[in-house]
Order: sequence, then C-alpha cells, then structure tokens
Amino acid sequence: MGRQRPGTPTLEEVAALAGVGRGTVSRVINNAAGVKDSTRRAVQRAIAELGYVPNLAARSLAGRRADAVALVMTEPDWRKFGEPFFSEVVRAVGDALADTKVQLLLTLVRTDADRRRFVEYARGGRVDGVLLMSVHAEDTLPDMLADAGLPTVMLGRRSADESVTYVDADNAGGARSAVTHLLSHGRSVIATITGPLDMYVARCRLRGYREALKRAGIGIRPAWVVEGDFTEESGRRAMAEIIEREPEVDAVLAASDSMAVGALDVLRAAGRRVPEDVAVIGFDDFLRTQHTSPRLTTVRQPLEEIGRTMVRLLLEQTEDSAVAWRHVILRTELVLRDSA
Repeated sequence: MGRQRPGTPTLEEVAALAGVGRGTVSRVINNAAGVKDSTRRAVQRAIAELGYVPNLAARSLAGRRADAVALVMTEPDWRKFGEPFFSEVVRAVGDALADTKVQLLLTLVRTDADRRRFVEYARGGRVDGVLLMSVHAEDTLPDMLADAGLPTVMLGRRSADESVTYVDADNAGGARSAVTHLLSHGRSVIATITGPLDMYVARCRLRGYREALKRAGIGIRPAWVVEGDFTEESGRRAMAEIIEREPEVDAVLAASDSMAVGALDVLRAAGRRVPEDVAVIGFDDFLRTQHTSPRLTTVRQPLEEIGRTMVRLLLEQTEDSAVAWRHVILRTELVLRDSA
C-alpha cells in the first residue's frame, strides 16, 4: 500500500510558482550558469515562500549524485551496538549494495542535537538517502528527514500508522507460531521476555504471544511477562525474575536470541534442564543460536531479504522523489532445534 508523502514541497511546485520549468529550478539550485538574474531571483523567492529544501533527487537532474547512503542507528544506549542484531543488519545492507557503486556510511544518532546535525549533513548533498534502524516510538528523526525531502526507509516502524517507507518482519505472526508450537507440545505455563515496549517491534511480539495463549483458552498471569531490552544481560535479569515469581514455568519465549541466551544461562545455573524442564525459544536466528547448549529454537526473521528490500526501495526513491511510500512486511519462520 502507499500514498504520496504529505507536506513536502516539490520541485514541480517551485517551478510552477516561479513560472519556469523544473530544469531551470534545478540549474538555480545547483548554481549553474545560463540563468537570467531575474529568473534566478524568482526561483529563489519561490523556494523561500514554499519552504522547499533541495535534495539529492533535484541535484540528480544536473547529474550530481553522492553515490552514498547512510545507515543510521538511532539507539540511545550505545551498549546495544555490541548485540548481534546490529552487525547482522549492517552485513545484510552492505551485501545488498555490493553490486552497486553506492557507498554505505554508518552513523550513530542518540540526541536531539545529533538528529539536527545529521539532517543538515544529509540534506547538504552528502548522501542520496537514509536507512534507519532501531527507531523508538517517539523518535522524530523519520519525520525530520521526510520534511527535508530526503529519501528514507526504516527497518521496522514506530506504530501501526507509520507514514514513512518501512520494511518489517511479521513479528506478531512469528511470536504466535512459537507459542503455538509450545502449546502443542504440552507446555502450559509459558512466560515471555519482551523487548523494550516503547518499540513497536516489541509490542507486536508481545501481541502475538498473547493472541496464541488466548486462542488456547489460557489466561496470562502478570508474573509471566517481564520486559527486557533485547540484550543478553536483560535476558538473564528477566529469567531470574520469572523463576522467582513463577516457579512452575515450563516454557519461555524471548523476544530476541540475545535475551534467550541470557535466559539459558540462568536456567542452567538454577538447575533447570532445557528443554526437559523449561523449553526456550528466541527470535532472530543469529549464527550463535546454532552453537548454544542446547542449540536454540528460534523465530527467523529474513534479515538478508529485509536488507535487499530496504536498499531497493531507497534507490527507487532516490531516482524519483515523488514515489509513494511503501510498507513491506516479510514472513518469519520457526526454526526448530534442541531447546524446544
């Protein structure tokens, strides 16, 4: 599904207001020769009146491209960059760009000042577009980039009503399939370690967990749900809390593989056998899940396909600034190993 990006003045609107062609507007933007002073002034007045921000799509009309895209990580806690998810996404996006001439620039953004600096940097013509990851619910950076007319694609989304192009996995469906598998194998006291609930991805995985239990007629106790932050350490903390609050727990769905690995550590230390006493399922399918003890059952999200799709959609936007935004949701897959 898609619709036109709202509220961003276009090159065509500047041209219409100035009474010139879009090629003339492009030449003024790029300070090219051969434009009458009176025409240049008319275009500049139209730009000022409309609040138009020249971007790379306009510059491309004059053949000037940065041949670079920025992958922006908007995570306020820099400790999380050590988690496998970030390196896997960088690899997937890098592989998708490998056969192009486009360079990948990595940028970390934590504060409002960082956001303002990055938007100024990006709309200065240094990148053709922006890929965003780890965006929390109240993050304004996607809107700032859209207002500046910069092609942008997000990994995931901030809410169900996102108006910026994004690529996401079926997080709710993946969690449902995991819990349904646990139920089908006789587990009945199923806890979950969620991600940070100010992120839509975490809320979707929690929703899938709840839906599967509801369909089975099982009421959820408050002790079964503990919030983590996708890190291994938060998985340890949450698993210890679950064991204390609900000693009869016989299965756990962790909303990331890293948290599942932390949960395995705590269960081992507590003398709980996996999967005999407690089954454990993670979410992501990172390489390390094949080397845990026991090997981790997990929900695979197709990061390589996500990376390729994000890059394709971004390059489409850089070629045509008027392209409609797109929402793409890709299938997940339950990968059965030893822990469940």
